[in-house]
Amino acid sequence: MLKKLKYNDEFIKSIAEQYPTPFYLYDEETLRENARLFNKAFEWNKGYKEYFAVKANPNPEILKILTNEGLGCDCSSLAELLICERLGIVGENIMFTSNDTPTAEYIKAKQLNAIINLDDITDLQTLENCAGLPDIICFRWNPGPLYNVSSVIGNPVEAKYGLTTKQLFDAFTLAKSKGIKQFGLHTMIASNLLDENFFVTTAKTIFDLVIKIKQQTNVNISFVNLGGGFGVAYKPEQSPLNLIKIGKEINAEYEKLNNAGTLPPIKIFTESGRLVAAESGILITKVIHRKDTYKKYIGVDASMANLMRPGMYGAYHHITVVKNSIPKNLSTEIVDVVGSLCENCDKFAVDRELPALEINDLIAIHDAGAHGYAMGFQYNGKLRCAELLLEKSGKIRIIRRAETFNDYIATLNINNW
Repeated sequence: MLKKLKYNDEFIKSIAEQYPTPFYLYDEETLRENARLFNKAFEWNKGYKEYFAVKANPNPEILKILTNEGLGCDCSSLAELLICERLGIVGENIMFTSNDTPTAEYIKAKQLNAIINLDDITDLQTLENCAGLPDIICFRWNPGPLYNVSSVIGNPVEAKYGLTTKQLFDAFTLAKSKGIKQFGLHTMIASNLLDENFFVTTAKTIFDLVIKIKQQTNVNISFVNLGGGFGVAYKPEQSPLNLIKIGKEINAEYEKLNNAGTLPPIKIFTESGRLVAAESGILITKVIHRKDTYKKYIGVDASMANLMRPGMYGAYHHITVVKNSIPKNLSTEIVDVVGSLCENCDKFAVDRELPALEINDLIAIHDAGAHGYAMGFQYNGKLRCAELLLEKSGKIRIIRRAETFNDYIATLNINNW
């Protein structure tokens, strides 16, 4: 089965003639469409906001497009907070969710009046000591044995994130006693799921928990953050999530409890990064080597340093071949597509059937707009590649240049060089 590129071969080749491979190419139109899809799916909820997970793609130009569509930013580090500050994204347009958090990050989040989402009951005292308590506080819940989900995050019992149910009730009681005025509840249980029922069940579970918190602590929750985890259909045979359907079914659960008088009006937030940005980006790389030993290998000029997911998780990314010339035949072959890192896991595809490839052919690696460049690194002295943006006007613009050797050594402090 095939996944089709949004662009034809000639368009990709024309870009590769202007910009050295490898490079990322993002599509503005796709980003805007996906942002609007979230807003439409939850438009029934007054106060709804999607907080884009900045860690998925922290390029400021990407963030400007998404915030222009009304999205907020979900930050998890000081650098992400500082990027938002420079873009003028402050206040309740930021949800700050981190773990094992340095005090400097709490201080900056408080300065920006971000919504601070605490990962542990002890973090409340840490925040109070280093920055003072804000008017709004949120706690991250880990449901533990109530959920048994297989994902990158891991089974909740084994995951390092969040408070237990008992800790959650204690934390809200403690926060109220310290004068906190508004409260939020957050959970993020799994990653990259395509099971639509999961998200509806999670919402129902959170709504029920809001009711129990009110009953046991007399704390009124004003918003719930359902987290992310919305999966992408990376494989051609997978069906994409129907986000509109998910939104309608969550609405039905919400209305059922709200009409019964047990669930007060609450704002609903989400924090997807992957589903907003993944399909907007492709990684373009060139074939530079063929090797036939026990297997057939296609060597490209990108590596795991550019896109870590396949090597780290065994994740599937679809590949489209962009032929450098008119194909002499339509034959295919089973190959591993590899980079040049000194690591055997540096593979973009294993035993993948692809059209017969030749030196200088281009390949496009799909769905790389989230957790792609952002997870890059410099092992083996590999330099991170450029990022390009295809604007709605059709213009291609560099939004991050490729690194140079001088960038690589810029932080060294050597007397004799």
